[in-house]
Amino acid sequence: MTTVVLLGASGSGKTAIAEALASRGDARVDVLHFDRIGVPPLRRMIAEHGSAEAWQRAMTFEWMARLAEASRHARHILFEGQTRFRLVAEAAAAAGLSHHVPILVDCDDETPKHRLSFDRGQPELADQTMMDWAR
Repeated sequence: MTTVVLLGASGSGKTAIAEALASRGDARVDVLHFDRIGVPPLRRMIAEHGSAEAWQRAMTFEWMARLAEASRHARHILFEGQTRFRLVAEAAAAAGLSHHVPILVDCDDETPKHRLSFDRGQPELADQTMMDWAR
């Protein structure tokens, strides 16, 4: 079955898209969220994996293995998360997930700044690095 992977910066709209699809109640589609694994504090990522990037890589591999297994059960999957295209490609290949479609979700800079600062109360995430994430 088809696995669609929505990628993008925090506040770009990935979760909103995924939740809109989930709200339709289509039993043939599983909607999964990268962050639902729990995102530990930076110091724990570094202590356990050496860096935030290494943690993200390890979790991407874990998720792609889960998605490969789930895709064998004749269900469509929509997965959303802030991870890199190259990590998804590498992890999907390692997991044998051959039928996946990565899609970049992006928007103007003001939208995620507002979502992060006001809707989520995380203004520290609305920095230039996050605004440049999709580039």
